[in-house]
Amino acid sequence: MPLIEGDLLAALLACVEGHLRPEMLGWSAGSAACVVLAAAGYPESPRRGDVISGVESAADEPGALLFHAGTEWQDGSIVTAGGRVLCITGLGRTRRAALARAYEVIENISFEGMQYRRDIGRL
Repeated sequence: MPLIEGDLLAALLACVEGHLRPEMLGWSAGSAACVVLAAAGYPESPRRGDVISGVESAADEPGALLFHAGTEWQDGSIVTAGGRVLCITGLGRTRRAALARAYEVIENISFEGMQYRRDIGRL
């Protein structure tokens, strides 16, 4: 999804109304790779309420996107609120570069029991 160029909402509406045109959407050059940060105890019984640090600075990193999944605001902090907590998407010229960017951004984020796969995108 991060590589889609154009107005996705307008394209979806045009699709429903039967007006979709090929030029409404395109693809950016490059690649995107996403790594999911999971809570302690995931997948059986994910722990809730662990304070997450580094989200603000990671969100400002160029070439990366953060998507909240299992988070919530509690007492002035972002905390874990589900199994899959954050999705970190790196962007780059190649799949390898995008993946490297995602892992670089992950280094700025922490919470008790944080876990993630280190084999994502490996062939």
